[in-house]
Amino acid sequence: QVQLVESGGGLVQAGDSLRLSCAASGRTFGSLFMAWFRQAPGKEREFVARITGSGTTSFHADSVRGRFTISRDNGKNTVYLQMNSLKPEDTAVYLCAARLKVYGTYDYWGQGTQVTVSS
Repeated sequence: QVQLVESGGGLVQAGDSLRLSCAASGRTFGSLFMAWFRQAPGKEREFVARITGSGTTSFHADSVRGRFTISRDNGKNTVYLQMNSLKPEDTAVYLCAARLKVYGTYDYWGQGTQVTVSS
């Protein structure tokens, strides 16, 4: 089974930057579509960004476009989320997810890492 482990979260002030990492187990990382989601208390889980297996194509939600950047290093089996110009509304548990097919739901999930942005 694919294991996903997030790291890099923390407590920062508005305007600061963080880089989240998601390390995946196994030898199939390059075949996986990877994504970041987030969930804040009282809100539904929200899509943040996704990236293709090769890392050549990515997509970011409107709420983070221009501030966050998803990337991956297939040699390290790791996907990243660079978060710049953080805002208090970015406060959430950030979850790493993976799926094999181009379409469909995500099959694998990490436990999440907390990001808290103070004003």
